[in-house]
Amino acid sequence: MALSNNDVLKKLRVALKLRDDDIIEILKLVDFRISKSELGAFFRREDHPKYMECGDQILRNFLNGLVIHLRGPMPEKDNLKKQKKSNE
Repeated sequence: MALSNNDVLKKLRVALKLRDDDIIEILKLVDFRISKSELGAFFRREDHPKYMECGDQILRNFLNGLVIHLRGPMPEKDNLKKQKKSNE
C-alpha cells in the first residue's frame, strides 16, 4: 500500500517533532501561505467531514521549505564563484 501525501506529511511532522506553527513557518520560507485550519485538515482522519487531501504542490513546497529550514538558504551563484576563486 502506497503512502498518501497526507501520510508523508504526518510522518515527517512526528519524526521531526514539528508543531503546526513550525510547518506554517517552513512553508513561508518558500513563499507559500497556509492557515492553521487548512493545515489541520490534512491531519484529520479520512472519514472526517473537514478532511482535505494534501496535494502534490503543498507537499513539494513543504519539502523545499524543509530543506531551507534544515540547511539554510542556498548562497547566490555569484557568491559561490567568489568562494571557489578564494579557495584556489
